[in-house]
Amino acid sequence: MSVTVLLIMAVALLAMLISWIVLYPVRYYARELGLLDRPGGHSSHTVPTPLGGGIGIYCGIAGTLLFGLFAAWLLQDPQRAESLRESVGGWVPANYWAAAVLHAPGVWLRSTDVFCLLGASTVLLILGLWDDRKGLSVIVRLGVQFAMAAAVVLGLGIELTAYLHVGWMTKLLSVIWIVAVINSFNMLDNMDALSGGIAAIIATSMSVVMMTTFDPETGRPQLLVAGLLLVVAGSLLGFLFHNRPPAKIFMGDGGSYLVGFLIAVAMLMATFVGGPSDDGTLRPHAVLAPLCVMVVPLYDMISVLWIRIREGRSPFLGDHSHLSHRLVDLGLSRTAAVATIHLITATCGLSAILLTHVTLLQAITVLGIVGCMLTLVAILESTRGRGSKP
Repeated sequence: MSVTVLLIMAVALLAMLISWIVLYPVRYYARELGLLDRPGGHSSHTVPTPLGGGIGIYCGIAGTLLFGLFAAWLLQDPQRAESLRESVGGWVPANYWAAAVLHAPGVWLRSTDVFCLLGASTVLLILGLWDDRKGLSVIVRLGVQFAMAAAVVLGLGIELTAYLHVGWMTKLLSVIWIVAVINSFNMLDNMDALSGGIAAIIATSMSVVMMTTFDPETGRPQLLVAGLLLVVAGSLLGFLFHNRPPAKIFMGDGGSYLVGFLIAVAMLMATFVGGPSDDGTLRPHAVLAPLCVMVVPLYDMISVLWIRIREGRSPFLGDHSHLSHRLVDLGLSRTAAVATIHLITATCGLSAILLTHVTLLQAITVLGIVGCMLTLVAILESTRGRGSKP
């Protein structure tokens, strides 16, 4: 198992390197590509900044997944694998080679799903890049997002179960979940390293959940989903090297649509039954792990929409009412606000990991801690502006 985990981490490292390298030319040619975010409007930066971060993230994810599928195709055939082993010689340790050969058939078996996910991801990347360049109406953006979400749910059968047995309802909730997660990450992309850092923390946390819980049908850890999430996290780390304050490039709509889509779909691909127990009892409350780890993006999205609607403004027009901006209004620096949100997200991620390995009573305690933390944030936010009152 440890060897397999190291292989997955090596693949994530490859995604990070590809993303990191690709973003250098993207930064250089951003102006020619028309991917430049100029100061003004609801933007808070003061210098023109490239918007093509999604291109590097996509190349890191797609390049790594395609390399993995090609390796799985080579290794799934025993004779071809043995011939390749002889040509490679002693470059790969025997235990790592054995682990790769062992998992190759299973990876290739899901190749159709991976190709389809990459196809939908490509569409969303192009949608976001076009929105970054020219701007698109809300109807077009949401229409394409709902179409890609429905294609995955209906075409691949990747959908929420949550112990519900109403086919149309689970499909509808699955589509709504994907679109909600896509837009939650898009709305979070308002400060340097914020959205990318949160997405990396969430993807890493959920990959740990996948590697420490078992699929009841196979009795094995969910390594494919864990690998997909770590590839996303690795590619995001490569992007964050360029996006750390002061950011040299932004994620843009292309990156946020892509990352939100893959994280949302990965959570639907997973089976949440909790970690192994002595009596073999399943833990239904483990199905709340995705909601637990996604608390910060969903809280930000819901609170921002509520503020805009309450003030009579369009919920689809950007502004400075996000959680990060509200923390800055409380007196935090932008860097401190981003770090605070990262820490809250990490706490929720650790809670999600714990949630899949505890009893029902302990799970209620874990969820109570997360709820108290969010309530504390809301109380602190309610003090905004009181000091300025006479």
